[in-house]
Amino acid sequence: MEILKAENIYKSFGDNKVLKGASLTLNRGEIVSLLGVSGGGKTTLFNVLSGIHMPDSGKVWLNGEDITGKPGNVSYMLQKDLLLPYRKVIDNVSLPLVVKGVSKKDARAQAEPYFKTFGLEGTQYKYPSQLSGGMRQRAALLRTYLSSNGVALLDEPFSALDTITKSVIHKWYLDVMQNIDLSTVFITHDIDEAILLSDRIYILADGVCANEIKIDAPKPRTTEFNLTDEFLNYKRQIVEILHLL
Repeated sequence: MEILKAENIYKSFGDNKVLKGASLTLNRGEIVSLLGVSGGGKTTLFNVLSGIHMPDSGKVWLNGEDITGKPGNVSYMLQKDLLLPYRKVIDNVSLPLVVKGVSKKDARAQAEPYFKTFGLEGTQYKYPSQLSGGMRQRAALLRTYLSSNGVALLDEPFSALDTITKSVIHKWYLDVMQNIDLSTVFITHDIDEAILLSDRIYILADGVCANEIKIDAPKPRTTEFNLTDEFLNYKRQIVEILHLL
């Protein structure tokens, strides 16, 4: 079932035409990745999807409702976790609820049950400086989920993690996505990450989503999937497309 749709999005900054008719769809429960060269328009498209930027033309729809240029309908997680160092973890993750007018006590009560699901049990009353990089990203993802309305935009959320931590959090992310109702569009420059996590991959080039690749491998996927012929075939296909751009 289609939950988010961007239709024929154009966006320029002065004479720089960044998006030239970009379109994508996100179905309920999907993880969709955006791949492309740096400066290719991925973040601009995210800014349009989130309502931060108004497109020159085109529409964004959420559950059939026109949300073009209307921020606050989908949550947006940047590369940095942006946890406030002076707030306890539970108050960081529940902050979006407080911003919406929920009392601190009720916001904490709503966030509390998700700490176990997100592998954060026992960290509620710690400060961000007491958490590892991977745990901080889990907290940032929980905060994003609590403000998501079922849709989240993640801009390279794992790029700052070391290779081993990233591998662990990939497995965790795939596991947790089986247990929560969240549909995700995901920017990454990591081809392996895109194949491992995604249901579909869009390759953004010259201002449009020029190629769409469906990853048919069943979920949840283990890290051993990276070593299979199926995985390598997907990677070869993407590399060949990128070399032609």
